[in-house]
Amino acid sequence: MKSFTQITDPVYTPRELSATDRFFMKFIRDERDLPFVYLTVKITFTMLPVAVLLYMPFINGWTFALLAVLYQFMNNFSYKGPFGLMLHCTSHRSLFKKEYEFLNHYLPWVIAPFFGHSPETYYTHHIGMHHAENNLENDESTTMPYQRDSFRGFGHYFGVFFFAGIYHLCAYFVRKKRKKLLYRSVRGELSFILFCVGMSFVNFPATLIVFIIPFVLYRLIAMMGNWAQHAFVAAEDPGNDYKNSITCINTKYNHKCWNDGYHISHHEKQTMHWTEHPVYFQKTIDKYIDNDAIVFDGIHFLHVFVYLMRKRYDLLAKNFVNIGDRFASDEEIIVFLKKRTLKIDLATIAATARPVPVAVEP
Repeated sequence: MKSFTQITDPVYTPRELSATDRFFMKFIRDERDLPFVYLTVKITFTMLPVAVLLYMPFINGWTFALLAVLYQFMNNFSYKGPFGLMLHCTSHRSLFKKEYEFLNHYLPWVIAPFFGHSPETYYTHHIGMHHAENNLENDESTTMPYQRDSFRGFGHYFGVFFFAGIYHLCAYFVRKKRKKLLYRSVRGELSFILFCVGMSFVNFPATLIVFIIPFVLYRLIAMMGNWAQHAFVAAEDPGNDYKNSITCINTKYNHKCWNDGYHISHHEKQTMHWTEHPVYFQKTIDKYIDNDAIVFDGIHFLHVFVYLMRKRYDLLAKNFVNIGDRFASDEEIIVFLKKRTLKIDLATIAATARPVPVAVEP
């Protein structure tokens, strides 16, 4: 186990803006989001041109193979995490000012499909459904009915999401009578599928590399992340953000992916700016202690996922932060963590634990 000492994750430090910064500030709402603008520009002028080249008829043989490897490296190793969490942040907090609202469609409709996101379905699933239901029984991506250190359990969880996720999401919106979110989900998913089918007739190898492989990998990684984020759930209080989510601090992942490790505070205050989480965590640490919250130091969600699949509770305990000095040994922590990963019978969840759906944009 580890003792809580200090936070090394990124926070905002005011600085003098460059001429380029001042130019972009004319369009965006928050100075702290300038890194999103630069990441968007970088992706637009590095990865997207490679994608276009892969469709060119004069690109074949070894040239195609080399560009395919380069594209997969940029897509899945350099940009996938930062882009996915940028999309996450800008779904919760619009990037561009109201007078430039049309620019807010650039990420979900133009860039996102290259990373395997069907347009707008991230927003409708994550904000319209997941945050509204908070991993409880009406959440179509809830982890509760699974043994959460089981590879077989995750395989079923991923399979259901991959092959029937859009159906379940749309059925949810039908039940909740949220027609606009239903329309956006259907429109985005069908547009992506039809686009990929059409582009396959143009150049199937290029479409496989540019869109289909990133689509499969994104949905796998997204479910691995959600599984880890909500792997440790207190059956007696599953609607409590501190008891159904985890926090990962002091990891390079938080520097690369906009403090995504702070999942507890994100569920508690979903519109909190990404730079505010480390300070908020330290200010409210008594809440974490009072609610037996799970905090890991030096590892991120994919580490947690792998350790769970390998049942390496010893490694989880090694990186567990003993806030409030609640535990006397790693053995006690292991017993605690194992209890939190047990399958939960949804029929036993009290109606009072159900959250009130959050307001979402039309």
